[in-house]
Amino acid sequence: MIFDLDNIILRPWTDSDAECLYHFAKNPNVGPIAGWPPHESVEYSLNIIKTVFSKKETYAVVKDNIPIGCVGLLFHPDTNHWWGDNSAELGYWIAEQYWGNNYATEASEFLIKRAFDKLNVNQIFATYRCENYRSKRVLEKLGFKYYGELNNIDYLGNAFREIAVVIEK
Repeated sequence: MIFDLDNIILRPWTDSDAECLYHFAKNPNVGPIAGWPPHESVEYSLNIIKTVFSKKETYAVVKDNIPIGCVGLLFHPDTNHWWGDNSAELGYWIAEQYWGNNYATEASEFLIKRAFDKLNVNQIFATYRCENYRSKRVLEKLGFKYYGELNNIDYLGNAFREIAVVIEK
């Protein structure tokens, strides 16, 4: 499915997006703050497209025909945490050069409405690292409320704290 929003398009990822994904996802300012390592090669990015980004309700965020980020709703067992029945987990990232344009908010707002109206979801959870104030701000704009604090381990094995938030139908 392709969704044409006001400023962006949401569409499935394709194998031909791998080079562009690598270009943006190799940036160390993007992945680690969201909990994933910078991409190391086009092949690595292609593997992410074929595995992680191939899940249902996961979309490329496209601006001017360029995939500049990703937004998705994850459902158990693909979530980072078990949130309960009829729940989903929201995740997103936008390439650094596109930060500050409300693309993450616009894409997420659309998926939240879609989840509540069409996907039988009653609660959507999201998490962000305490130091990720940009993600915190997106979630505040979307109307998420504090749910609790979680301890987690990152891809390097380092412990970190994250904040869980929730929005309900």
